[in-house]
Amino acid sequence: MLGPVDEFPVHQVPQPIAWAGSSDRNFYDRSYLNAHDRTGDIFLITGIGYYPNLGVKDAFVLVRRRSRGAGDIQPSDVQTAVHLSDGIDQDRLNPHVGGYRIEVTEPLRKQRVILEETEGIAVDLTWEGLFDVVQEQRHLLRTGNRVTLDAQRFAQLGTWSGVIAIDGEEITVDPSVWIGSRDRSWGIRPIGEPEPAGRPAHPPFEGMWWLYVPMAFDDFAIVLIIQEEPSGFRSLNDCTRIWRDGRVEQLGWPRVKIHYTSGTRIPYGATISTETSDGTPVVFEVESKLPVPIHIGGGYGGDPDWLHGMWKGEKFTERLTYDMTDPAVAGRAMFGVIDHVGRATCEVGGKTVEGWGLFEHGALGRHDPSGFKDWLTVAP
Repeated sequence: MLGPVDEFPVHQVPQPIAWAGSSDRNFYDRSYLNAHDRTGDIFLITGIGYYPNLGVKDAFVLVRRRSRGAGDIQPSDVQTAVHLSDGIDQDRLNPHVGGYRIEVTEPLRKQRVILEETEGIAVDLTWEGLFDVVQEQRHLLRTGNRVTLDAQRFAQLGTWSGVIAIDGEEITVDPSVWIGSRDRSWGIRPIGEPEPAGRPAHPPFEGMWWLYVPMAFDDFAIVLIIQEEPSGFRSLNDCTRIWRDGRVEQLGWPRVKIHYTSGTRIPYGATISTETSDGTPVVFEVESKLPVPIHIGGGYGGDPDWLHGMWKGEKFTERLTYDMTDPAVAGRAMFGVIDHVGRATCEVGGKTVEGWGLFEHGALGRHDPSGFKDWLTVAP
C-alpha cells in the first residue's frame, strides 16, 4: 500500500491517489519539511522517502548555520548533512529509517520528527499546521519522449517547537518564531543510481526553470509553484491563497522577476505580481535571508555525494560537512535548486503585511526570459 496513507484520514484522501505504485523504477513517496527561526542564521531541511521498486528507504537532515562572528570569533558558514538508508519495509504507518522517524500525531495538523543522536546530530521537533492543506497541480516533465517527472503533491505551512542538538549544543525551537513549510509528494521522478544511458534524448534536455514559494502571513498563506521550459513556456502555473477560515482562492497568472546576484544564478529576492479573480492586484516582494543548496548534501538534483533512493547497505548512516566559503563548494552551489529562508511583504487592503516561509528557486540550463543561453551563463 503506497502513497500518503499514513497522513490522510480516509475521508480526506486527495484523488486520484497512488494506493498501488507504478512499476516504473523511479516510483517514490516522500515527505519534505523545513524549519527556520527567521534570522537567517540557521535553516534545517529534512525528509524521508520510500522507493519500493528499488527496495530502498532513506532519510536526511540538512542544516546550514551562519555565524556572524564577534570579537576574536571568526564568522563561519557551514552546511551539515546526516544521511540514513536501509532496506524498505511495509510498515507504512510507522515511517522510519534507523534512528529517524516521523510520528503523525494528528493527520494534516500535527506531526513529530525525531532523529535520535546520529553522528553528533539529534532532532526532536513538532510541527503544527497554521492553515489547511493546499493540493497542488500535477507536476509533469518529459525528456524526449519519456516522462521523467509525474508527481502529485500537497503543501502546508506551520510552526515548530522542540530542540535541535548539534555536537552537544542544544538549540531551543520556539514556536513563536520558528516556522516552516512541508510537503508530501508521490509519483515518478529520477531517483537512485544512474540508469544506463541508451540513446541520447532527442531533442536533448536543455534545462528547467523552477520557482516554489510557500509563505505564511498572519491571516493567510500563499503557495506558488511555477515550472517553465527553456523557451519560457509555462508547463506548471499554480498560485493559491488559503485563509485561516478555510477560504481558498486562485491568484491568476503570476508575473515574476527574479533578482539574481551578479555573476551567479543565486537569487537574493523576487518580485511577484498577480491578481484575484475580480482583478484586484496582489503583489509581494520576497527576499532571501539564507540560501541552502539542496544539491549539496541534500540528495537532490545531481548531488555528487548522495542521491535519494541509492542503495548504501543495511542500516547505513553518514555525516558530511561542507564549508560554504570554500570556492570549490560555492562554485557549484548556483547550479541547482536552492532553498532559502524566505521573508515576504505583501500589500493587502492598503497596508503592508509580513510573511515567512520558503523561497525555492532553480534556473537549470537554458532559460530565454532570464537571459541564460546555456548551462553556464550567469546573471550580468
